[in-house]
Amino acid sequence: MRPHRAVVAGAGIAGLAAANALVADGWEVDVFDRAPALRRGGTALGMWPSAMAVLDRLGVGAAVRSHAVEVHGGAILRPDGATIGRIPAGRSAHLVSRARLLETLHDALPAGTVRWSRPVEAGEHFPGADLVVAADGIHSRLRTGHWADAAARPLGTVAFRGVVPGHVDTVTETWGRGAMFGITPSSDGMVNWFACLHPDRVDPGASSPTALLRTVFASWHAAIGGVLAAIADDGVDRRDLFDVRVPGRFARGNVVLVGDAAHAMAPNLGRGACESLLDVWALSRSVCTDGIETGLRRYDRMRRRRVQRIVTAARLVNRVATAQRLLPVRTRAARLLLA
Repeated sequence: MRPHRAVVAGAGIAGLAAANALVADGWEVDVFDRAPALRRGGTALGMWPSAMAVLDRLGVGAAVRSHAVEVHGGAILRPDGATIGRIPAGRSAHLVSRARLLETLHDALPAGTVRWSRPVEAGEHFPGADLVVAADGIHSRLRTGHWADAAARPLGTVAFRGVVPGHVDTVTETWGRGAMFGITPSSDGMVNWFACLHPDRVDPGASSPTALLRTVFASWHAAIGGVLAAIADDGVDRRDLFDVRVPGRFARGNVVLVGDAAHAMAPNLGRGACESLLDVWALSRSVCTDGIETGLRRYDRMRRRRVQRIVTAARLVNRVATAQRLLPVRTRAARLLLA
């Protein structure tokens, strides 16, 4: 009997992890990506214990840990540096750069598995493929072609992110009026930073993203000032944030959604990459145990409602973190969330 064959659209975290999981189960896998090569940009991602467990099962956990920084807990601060609330120290995560994680997942695959400069179009069909995994991100073309009820929707927040040389030991988020600023450890002697602004705080006349950030956060506490002083003008990634309206089901025929294609979410809970890895493991276990048709239904039952709740929660926290009004109410809500 011939081995099952899968086509995976997208060589991001979800796509490369899915390919690793299916190859380990004896599948023939082709990964298609429109990019000419592996993406090297991006900042640090938090891998919670459940995600690290998936990486261990994929055989790459040790390699990821060797490039990661383990952190325990953290804090939410006011602009003056006073503490609003603390993230319990029992909540540990490994912070690893997106580029390192992608490289590790890619290098674990058989040579030639990924076909670069090969876009996948909306509604494209793949004769001979038993399974088509749509892992092509928040603006997934496969999702557009098969799911009319699942569109990317704006969060009404503008995000900035980057890395600078330095060292910090803890994770902090600082919440102010219409703005928040996060700082985390990263590997390789770098500090990871990210900021979210309400659109009203974004001055279209600013000479550069760096100048804008230095103006908005000029009076905030010293740790933020130190990061802002180290940012180069070409070291800022700016983007409008979106999430995805989770569809009524994750599979149509033999096409299945995973990762951001299924449930892109606001970054405020630090769960996006983790949930992508949990998708992949649930999908591979389901189709390899129950067969494709039954396995896809099982995967949908295991994952869809859970991630729908997380998408909703992340959207809410994004709004709370960049609120312009009722700041005392926001502070009390944050303390309740962290209790």
